Amino acid sequence: MMKRENRRLKNKWNQTREERQDVSHPHRKELVVESLKLPKDSLLGASIVTLTGNTEVFVENYKGIIEYTSQMILLQGKTCKIEICGRRLNIVYYTNEDMKINGCVETVRYLM
Repeated sequence: MMKRENRRLKNKWNQTREERQDVSHPHRKELVVESLKLPKDSLLGASIVTLTGNTEVFVENYKGIIEYTSQMILLQGKTCKIEICGRRLNIVYYTNEDMKINGCVETVRYLM
């Protein structure tokens, strides 16, 4: 029993500070946001994708445009990439915070 405990402690010291913190406090920020009933999108930087039928997409909290064609728009979010595929896709407007896309939307995918 004692050897097992010593081995576990020894392995802990071989980890970096970040690895130890990740194990001891998983998703600390998310837990605080949930417990205080705060909006997750603004505090965690989550992207919000709103579809209106299959003709309009409104994207909030994105970082940038990676690729833009009439068949595919690839956006960089904080935690993942957002791929919007379809026909005749057109960015109506975009700002640093949000964007509006028109066209015939066929798929929306989140790429890790």
